[in-house]
Amino acid sequence: MTRAKAAKSDANPDAPEALQSFEQSLERLHEIVERLESGELDLEASLVLFEEGVRLSRASQARLNSAEKRIEELLAVDEEGRPVVRELDILTP
Repeated sequence: MTRAKAAKSDANPDAPEALQSFEQSLERLHEIVERLESGELDLEASLVLFEEGVRLSRASQARLNSAEKRIEELLAVDEEGRPVVRELDILTP
């Protein structure tokens, strides 16, 4: 198996970035960084992993931004210092 194919097989096709937990995404990013820093991959394999890492990084950043927004909403206060109360957006499966 070529190194490019090995890099592709490292990706988990059953767990697209959007379906992985934040923690799983960070763990995969850590693995990608270690592989890229090892210097053992050829250019094509490195590009495949780098692309996956960029996708994971962007998805993780979007999740962090969403969590930050939710926290800000939960901690919001009005002009008089009272907590702002609103209906919760409950997602149902």
